[in-house]
Amino acid sequence: MDLGIKGRKAIVCASSKGLGRGCAIKLAEAGVDLTLNARSAGPLEETAQYIRDTFGVNVQTVAVDITTEEGRNKVLAACPDADILVNNAGGPPPGVWSDWGQAEWQAAIQSNMLTPILLATAILPGMISRKWGRIVNITSGSVKSPIAQLGLSNAARAGLTGFVAGTARQVAKDGVVMNNLLPGQHDTDRIGALMGNRAKTENITLDEARARAQAALPTGKFGDPLDFGATCAFMCSEHASFMIGQNVLLDGGAFNSTMG
Repeated sequence: MDLGIKGRKAIVCASSKGLGRGCAIKLAEAGVDLTLNARSAGPLEETAQYIRDTFGVNVQTVAVDITTEEGRNKVLAACPDADILVNNAGGPPPGVWSDWGQAEWQAAIQSNMLTPILLATAILPGMISRKWGRIVNITSGSVKSPIAQLGLSNAARAGLTGFVAGTARQVAKDGVVMNNLLPGQHDTDRIGALMGNRAKTENITLDEARARAQAALPTGKFGDPLDFGATCAFMCSEHASFMIGQNVLLDGGAFNSTMG
């Protein structure tokens, strides 16, 4: 399917690996020029070069911490007229409520709520003036079904979800489409870290932790970041113009509900 976005410009945050990389690859496959961001320059440039060689699109990299004001300003300066924004940032560490004080809460809110909100509000005026834009926020399946040990993530991402719910409906008339993409357990470094924590907590091997987690999913396996990226690319396409303020869940059926 032609997504109708060839030649558009996208910012993809946290895109050197994992879900962000999957999104970047699938946008490039659709002909989108990219500004990629991650903290580490080496892995980021490796991903950028792979995309250049494979798809022939223009790719620039900005190795900064997107959760800081300086980092956001550098990314926005590199691509001031982005048509597409994919917000993404690593989730806060697992734990229990008694582990988290003000510093931990502020870090989680800064990373997983305020950063995507501030990027979106910086980019929205240009999108509105051009009468076209797509913003996809990678949040978490925990927005729909909270995960006890990920309380920091549950709360911060729920705040972002509330912002998008209202804002998406305010900018839709200007051709700007905002939605959230909610991953479940995909085969990324993040799931590796969570499985490591589970193995330690349950006193089992890492392989056992992975096997148990996958067996609990209706699919019997973790998700593929490239499949996730393909959904993201569709949500950024011309065909998604009537999808406004939605929370699209990709969790292999883990959330058990008659209606989402």
